[in-house]
Amino acid sequence: MYPEDLKYTSQHEWVRVPGESPGSVRVGVTDYAQDALGDIVYVSLPEVGVQISAGAAVGELESTKSVSDLYAPVSGEVVARNEGLDATPELVNNDPYAGGWLFEVLLSDESELAGLLDAESYRSSLEG
Repeated sequence: MYPEDLKYTSQHEWVRVPGESPGSVRVGVTDYAQDALGDIVYVSLPEVGVQISAGAAVGELESTKSVSDLYAPVSGEVVARNEGLDATPELVNNDPYAGGWLFEVLLSDESELAGLLDAESYRSSLEG
């Protein structure tokens, strides 16, 4: 349920290293997060070129239940966003680890990755 090759945050985002662009990481939300939110109907993502800081709110996921802030798991420049979510935000529900990815970040500080959780630690945080 939580792929071993990803890093995770306590705010239920995942990070895939490397991303599609050189030096970047891909970001999305976990299966736990999409399930807790319910049917996602709108996704607000940071624009390409924007500098983001780890821990800062950078967008929103709106579902039939609520609106939830999306937090940056790492700092850097947004180099890509999943434009397909504009027309089909439900991809976040249907395929959170592949087609439902959110955006990519060119890291400004690779050491931030060391502070993220591995899959086992993330699972433990959900059970605890």
